[in-house]
Amino acid sequence: MENLLGIMIGVGLSAACGFRVFVPLLVMNLAILSGHLHPSPEFAWIGTPYATLAFTTATVAEIVGYYIPWFDSILDAIATPAAVIAGTVTTVSMVTDLSPFLKWTLAIIAGGGIAGLVQGSTVALRLKSSLATAGAGNPWIATLELAGAIIIAILAIVVPIFCIGLLGLLFFVMIRKTGRLLFGKRKFSPR
Repeated sequence: MENLLGIMIGVGLSAACGFRVFVPLLVMNLAILSGHLHPSPEFAWIGTPYATLAFTTATVAEIVGYYIPWFDSILDAIATPAAVIAGTVTTVSMVTDLSPFLKWTLAIIAGGGIAGLVQGSTVALRLKSSLATAGAGNPWIATLELAGAIIIAILAIVVPIFCIGLLGLLFFVMIRKTGRLLFGKRKFSPR
């Protein structure tokens, strides 16, 4: 049961990494320092004061960067692979009692995969916003992404089961919207 809870926490934090790379790592760091999370021993460095300083600096730089109109596109190009790496690290650090092969496989597929999926969705949304509003709507998108990263990271630690359910609902809605965009609404008429 402890492994399952760790996987849920890791996957929830990974999803938050898709919105903002460093916000979930900072939230995770603070939760470890306060004793609310216990990572696997090889990832204890995430809960050190040096990591707090590094994650705080990176978080502030990332938040500010997304409010600079031309720089947000550059950040998206950098953040996509970084989100996958951060998602993998958050998941692997929360799984404790599995073989290293299974642990890393799970982290890459579940953690890195969900972080990449969320990041890809936000990149597409920002691109659509840039085209529709000439970049004027991007600060609103940046604010929503920041709020999403904070809320999901906190939920992943405090109520991981609820967080996973919320993420499942979010992905269901995204898949439906994507299907409608790609295939349009189909009207079925009885024969």
